[in-house]
Amino acid sequence: CIRDRRVDAQQARRILDRLVGYGLSPLLWKKISPVDPISRKPLSAGRVQSVAVRQTVERERERRAFRGAGWWGLEAALEREGEGFTARLASVDGRRIPDGKDFDPSTGRLRQGNDALVLAEADAVDLVARLSEAEWTVTGVEDKKVKRNPAAPFTTASLQQEANRKLNLPVRKTMQVAQRLYEAGHITYMRTDSTHLSGQAISAARKRIGLMYGPEYVNVRPRQYATKNKTAQEAHEAIRPAGSRMPTASELKLDGIEKALFDLIWKRTVATQMAEAIERRMQVTIEADDSVFRANGKHLEFPGFLRAYVEGSDDPDAVLEDRDVVLPPLRDGDSLDLRALDPTEHETKPPARYTDASLVAALEAEGVGRPSTYAAILSNIVDRGYVQRQGKQLVPTFTAFAVVHLLEEHFPDLVDIGFTSDMEGGDRLPCSW
Repeated sequence: CIRDRRVDAQQARRILDRLVGYGLSPLLWKKISPVDPISRKPLSAGRVQSVAVRQTVERERERRAFRGAGWWGLEAALEREGEGFTARLASVDGRRIPDGKDFDPSTGRLRQGNDALVLAEADAVDLVARLSEAEWTVTGVEDKKVKRNPAAPFTTASLQQEANRKLNLPVRKTMQVAQRLYEAGHITYMRTDSTHLSGQAISAARKRIGLMYGPEYVNVRPRQYATKNKTAQEAHEAIRPAGSRMPTASELKLDGIEKALFDLIWKRTVATQMAEAIERRMQVTIEADDSVFRANGKHLEFPGFLRAYVEGSDDPDAVLEDRDVVLPPLRDGDSLDLRALDPTEHETKPPARYTDASLVAALEAEGVGRPSTYAAILSNIVDRGYVQRQGKQLVPTFTAFAVVHLLEEHFPDLVDIGFTSDMEGGDRLPCSW
């Protein structure tokens, strides 16, 4: 069947693209400047591009409005029968010690109705003196097993995000490398919003896992993932190594950045069919006088898919080594020896600026844009001088603030993320014959 409303939605987007691009761009030239003073490129507006620029400007406004807050805590070095560990202050006299989420970022004060105890440096020093002579006793031990499943195979957006985080690749560069891998027949089509894997891919991945890691690392059942993107078209399967053998980058004799990106895709795909990781977590509650401290420990009992792929890390083996935080065997009523008690200063941080990865993630989460457009959007707003790169950060320029202010004041719908997302809504309507 032909979904008439999908066709109508696409036509509406096409018309609006031209109205915004051809109608508003000359207005920006007249009211702001024909070209950006730094990039020397003509200013332009776009149905999705302008929303992306507004996102970066909104984040910068939040950072400028941010008011920092500070508080003090305590960290105790404790010991039980020669085995040491650390614990942090959780509450005093029944009042919880705050964390960053308890403070209003626009005022720097505790949020309304929050009764957490904010310690000053002098308070923390006084507490150290008082608790140094107290008895330290374990009053609670919580021990639980946690299972973790691997992330879904790559879509265009998630590949762009992970390549930016782990390989430091801008979105455009990621797509250029992926295009070369696709044209060489090494990966499946790289513009997709589907997380579906074919039976051929699943079978190849499971066979490869058994050979490389052992049968215990193969998940009991083949694992499939539901696509969460509300505007997903799912015309192609997820990005994965092409063919039915799941060859590694070394077997394909790849090198350089092609090898790095292919290896990322290979590991993510293989991990989807590996067994879950099993981690044991322990939380110990400790009391000293009227104060409560907590210590957290964890131990990776079975690495499962983490043997192949750890999100946000280039070296799974190194990360696995860092996952264990061992606490000694502790039970309710155990007495502990205090070895050191130190004040610790904390402060809230402003919202982080967008990176390529986080801006694509934000647009995807809101249903703005398509897999094929994210690279062009990011390239456009950088090339035209709306944002500048500082390391991985995307920093909006004065031109971006001027353009967004004008559009917000006179054309608010066109930079409203909800309106732009709703323009994709026709894709979700039923078909008619």
